[in-house]
Amino acid sequence: MVANASTTAIASARPEMTAALMDETGLDDDVLRELVHRFYDRVRADPVLAPIFAARITDWAPHLDRMVAFLSSVTLMTGRYHGRPVPKHAPLRLGSAHFDRWLALFRTAARYVCTPAGAEHVIARAERIARSLHMACTDACMAPGDIPVLRSAAAE
Repeated sequence: MVANASTTAIASARPEMTAALMDETGLDDDVLRELVHRFYDRVRADPVLAPIFAARITDWAPHLDRMVAFLSSVTLMTGRYHGRPVPKHAPLRLGSAHFDRWLALFRTAARYVCTPAGAEHVIARAERIARSLHMACTDACMAPGDIPVLRSAAAE
């Protein structure tokens, strides 16, 4: 299913920028909500990721709303999300396999829900977020004084 561009206004701290991004990508609140719900439906059924989420989230509605606001902020520059994701993720001891699986599920959901331009846009941001969170999680697990082993994007 590919979403159609919406003419619906979206609450934004940068309305002109948000409107331009919506026009370019076909993304809006409805598309982002569908993407987040479809993605987390898959996460909750995934043997690698489901146990991590099940151990921490019992009430999914607030989490999904928070993730829609987060995705709106990073993809449409709305400024709706005001959380701190790194402190929530850093202590979880997540490895490359977790982030690879998370990205695979996200890419599949994005390509199903979004226009091609919208999927490309959200996937690029998800990849940057995954890299940042992976580095933060890796750093949190290191002993004081350890030097991280950095891999180039080409090696992945």
